[in-house]
Amino acid sequence: MGMTISMALTWILFLGLFPMAFFWLRRAWRILVRHDYSEVALKGGEPPPEPQRYAGMAGAINLIAGAAAVIAIIGVVGFQWPYDTWTAVAGSTIWCKLMADFGLSRHAHLKARLARRASSNQEA
Repeated sequence: MGMTISMALTWILFLGLFPMAFFWLRRAWRILVRHDYSEVALKGGEPPPEPQRYAGMAGAINLIAGAAAVIAIIGVVGFQWPYDTWTAVAGSTIWCKLMADFGLSRHAHLKARLARRASSNQEA
């Protein structure tokens, strides 16, 4: 049985779970335990004006996503989950994490943008 494109993409997804889980769990550790808010709700590489306000949600998003990636890895290696099961867990985790981070960052920066807009209207 030779290597097909589908098999290569499956291996890329599975092997990609390892660094994703590591980075997500490390980010959760930094936010929740070490209180490092430099990676909370980034938009354009900048944190919001009050990152500690959104730190709990950002930490929870990263912790849940990292745990789901670890569960998918353990499911493949330890419990021999079928292809459809573990790819559904991995894919859903990746997409939900991306959407949740995007939504949190836009929400966190919205208040600052509205304040800037109000102050510029008062000056004019």
